[in-house]
Amino acid sequence: MISIPGPIAVDATDASLSSGEGFTWNGEAYTHEGIPADDANGVAAFGGGSPFYFSTNGALYSVGQAVDGYTPGPATLVCYLEGTLIATPEGERAVETLAIGDVILTADGRAVPVKWMGRQRIRNGIFASPKMEPVCISAGALGQGLPHSDLYVTAAHGMIWHGMVVNAGAMVNGTTIRFVPMTQMPPVFTWFHIETEGHEEILAQGAPSETFVDYVGRSAFDNYQEYLDLYGAERIIPEMKHPRISAQRMLPNDLRAQIGLPAYGAELEAEAATWRW
Repeated sequence: MISIPGPIAVDATDASLSSGEGFTWNGEAYTHEGIPADDANGVAAFGGGSPFYFSTNGALYSVGQAVDGYTPGPATLVCYLEGTLIATPEGERAVETLAIGDVILTADGRAVPVKWMGRQRIRNGIFASPKMEPVCISAGALGQGLPHSDLYVTAAHGMIWHGMVVNAGAMVNGTTIRFVPMTQMPPVFTWFHIETEGHEEILAQGAPSETFVDYVGRSAFDNYQEYLDLYGAERIIPEMKHPRISAQRMLPNDLRAQIGLPAYGAELEAEAATWRW
């Protein structure tokens, strides 16, 4: 039994912490339950007074909350859910089938090669958090029949809409564009992001959408080391020349009306009416 006197990180590579062995932390006993072979993060689960986990970065943490400033899983991702159909010169392909060197189509009809595919696997139940809820953009929600079928993206992912890059979370109206509770997601699912040479407008389920831009770091993805092995270092991708709408309050009222959101002023008045003086 290894004694850890307080909230001190333990090294997941420590050979003394093998499956079936235990340790104490803050006076509670925990048992190492092993590292799932299919977990890209090398996360080991421990059973005890409450479920704890630690990862190969040496952080000890519990489900859905930070311990010593470390929050399980990536804080922000901008990605497409597996199964998302991406336009290519040969027709639509599921995002998970794309690989480096494959060619995809931009919204203006150009063929551009894939430079890298970021991948993040989520083990629902371990990392479940409301901040990680996908956004479902229902078929036709953006007008003109787009997307052609339900599109699932992360909240920080940008859709190209009326000449702006609008984060999906800023478009949520609770009906045609909604957050999907983690309880409705599979036990394991994967996000993918497509990096091209520039910040491009591509078609996902037929709807204009962005490729990777270093709005968040590549290190959030499971296969970050692959990127470093390929290219040696991070590179900067300038954002396309469209304004980015990252919060719902930034949406113009005419666009809010198109997706069934109240005018910004009316929303404030409704909120003020609930205040107690």
